[in-house]
Amino acid sequence: MRLLFGFVLCLGIGLAGFAVYMAQDRIGQYQSVVEEQRQKLEANVPLETVFVTTRALSYGELLAEEDVKEALFPVDSIPKGAFQDMAVLFSEDPEETRFVLRRVEAGEVLMDVKVTRPGENAGFASLLEPGMRAFAIKVDVATGVAGFVRPDDRVDVYWSASRNTEFEGGLTKLIATNVQVIAVDQRADKDQANPQIARTVTVAVAPQQVAALTQAQNSGKLTLSLVGTSDNSVAQVVDVDQNTLLGVQAEQVVSVEKTRICTISTRKGVEVIKIPIPCSN
Repeated sequence: MRLLFGFVLCLGIGLAGFAVYMAQDRIGQYQSVVEEQRQKLEANVPLETVFVTTRALSYGELLAEEDVKEALFPVDSIPKGAFQDMAVLFSEDPEETRFVLRRVEAGEVLMDVKVTRPGENAGFASLLEPGMRAFAIKVDVATGVAGFVRPDDRVDVYWSASRNTEFEGGLTKLIATNVQVIAVDQRADKDQANPQIARTVTVAVAPQQVAALTQAQNSGKLTLSLVGTSDNSVAQVVDVDQNTLLGVQAEQVVSVEKTRICTISTRKGVEVIKIPIPCSN
């Protein structure tokens, strides 16, 4: 009987110890999960709602409510100009619609620079910044950079004098720098990928430059020079004529002042002798 009691007692102690061990292991796992969740909560990034596109949109398309949807975006990474309010993006007035100015991919955050203001169309006028004017430049394959100029590129404009002008040796002059292109022919789509030979390139210039470009185009030929996208330098003033091109230096006429010499003549027999004397006024 005593042996049976001792066996039962030992078995009970063993089971109690095993239960304590299992409880400690389970508590340890629970604490590990709680700590992991706490670290995730501490590292959690605050989010805000922005509007993204539900499909790819091309230049000139009408923006409709079904083309956008709400999405959570990290606050620190929200692009400048992103729409976050449906009332701002879409007006209650059915006449105040928006059009797409630049191609937008599906799922891309919609920004104000990608669409027109309410009620504006996607024409040239909406592409002009305040105080700027549109000016069309006639080009061909050579003067238009072989068709590689696209809307939103920047160019330098050179003027070459016509042969019937006063510049007999020819003259080429830089007359405008870092000018923004807003359209090529009748296309203002900034996402054109293929080069096209254009007849006109429309640029945005200050009102003071319109008269200068008009005079230059009527009195000679305008040539465009494409500026690199990462080039922030401004081209220096350039004037090149035929002599400069060939390295010919113009002859300088040196005037030599002649010294006045006064003499008197005397005769000795048949010989005439001239004697220098000071000249009188």
